[in-house]
Amino acid sequence: MLLTITTTHFPATELGYLLHKHPDRCQSFPLSFGKAHVFYPEASTQQCTAALLLDVDSVKLVRGRSVRLEQYVSDRPYVASSFLSVAIAQVFSTALGGRCKDLPELAKTPIPLVAKLSVLPCRGGEEFLRQLFEPLGYNVSAEGHTLDDQFPDWGQSRYFTVELQQIITLSDLLSHLYVLIPVLDDEKHYWVGDEEIEKLLRHGEGWLTKHPAREQITKRYLKRQQRLTRLALAQLVESDNLDPDSTEENHDQEEAAVEKPISLNQQRLDAVITALKQSNAKRVIDLGCGQGNLLKIILKDSFFTQITGVDVSYRAIEIAQERLDRLHLPRNQWERIQLIQSALTYQDKRFSGYDAATVIEVIEHLDLPRLGAFERVLFEFAQPKTVIVTTPNIEYNIKFENLPAGKLRHQDHRFEWTRAEFQNWANQIAEHFSYTVEFQPIGTQDPAVGSPTQMGIFSRNF
Repeated sequence: MLLTITTTHFPATELGYLLHKHPDRCQSFPLSFGKAHVFYPEASTQQCTAALLLDVDSVKLVRGRSVRLEQYVSDRPYVASSFLSVAIAQVFSTALGGRCKDLPELAKTPIPLVAKLSVLPCRGGEEFLRQLFEPLGYNVSAEGHTLDDQFPDWGQSRYFTVELQQIITLSDLLSHLYVLIPVLDDEKHYWVGDEEIEKLLRHGEGWLTKHPAREQITKRYLKRQQRLTRLALAQLVESDNLDPDSTEENHDQEEAAVEKPISLNQQRLDAVITALKQSNAKRVIDLGCGQGNLLKIILKDSFFTQITGVDVSYRAIEIAQERLDRLHLPRNQWERIQLIQSALTYQDKRFSGYDAATVIEVIEHLDLPRLGAFERVLFEFAQPKTVIVTTPNIEYNIKFENLPAGKLRHQDHRFEWTRAEFQNWANQIAEHFSYTVEFQPIGTQDPAVGSPTQMGIFSRNF
């Protein structure tokens, strides 16, 4: 199976830096199912082509299994399939991740690229092939192949020689190939479990949520497993509902600009830490952790023994990880923390088993019709001993001089509650799910409008 990637970017041989593979060398890499070879058929400053040749050992695939003789005869060694996706992830991992030590800016720069797949199975035909790649901006050329040249009456096969051309970053090209090749083949050679959702969302970051065929892509990528497909689509929908013009960084900056005069963010974090310690919560999960503001504080405090951060945005998880990496803590400290990507409105067994869950300035980002699903995920299924929820008090907004009348504190907020509305919601939750709740103000209290942030501390009844 052969994949070639060609560029006319000048100097074209910089493709070698991006792929982390020298144009003058032929390199081989062992894989669990065979070998991958990387070489350059051409390498000049005007045009450079890198080739990934996959040598799949069909005997190795079935060795040790109870198989029929015909299973030794397979198209897998000759066609682009999930084997190629695995090879891309292992052989071109640096390029797939968008990293290049020698030319970091080039890794982020769109350049002219042409990817050619010698034989690509397309279950759904050329029309489906175009439905997948053309919305991503590719110029698609496809040459179909007959089942047998000697017997043209047998008709066309599902195999095509495909060429994809676009000005794009190399990491985006590889991400598209990684996801969409198994989708076109509609098959995977390995067991598909929950971890495949994370792979799909990570490599689909920035393009899958807006793709017109995202449901078909998700369904096929997850081998048509209904539960996995439902969970993945829920996370894609939730991620799509986030403000598309606002990154995690400027989200925090925008809200902080409103609340800056009273340094409210630090007061919130201090109040939450105090409440956690008062409840003797050693194992904490931060739902909607964002950039990891709370995680940084908890990680440096030896009082806490297990810390998990959860966010629907893979980019937010990346930022949080980068910020935590800068702490330069001893290795044993890192063993206490993990970051996971997940939607907060679908049951996830990884949310269970914690002393406390923190939900800091999160619920106001959820659409009200989806709030009920979040309540069940947290209070019915995860059932932490303590739940700490903070949310803005809309009554206090008139005190912010730089916030126009009638506006919420951030454009991505779906609602902001009065003190009475928040307390009514919290009391109903406590009654329905067998918790008790107490309320605490955060920030300077005003006699008329209360405090800027309201906090509910839920304790589970035993």
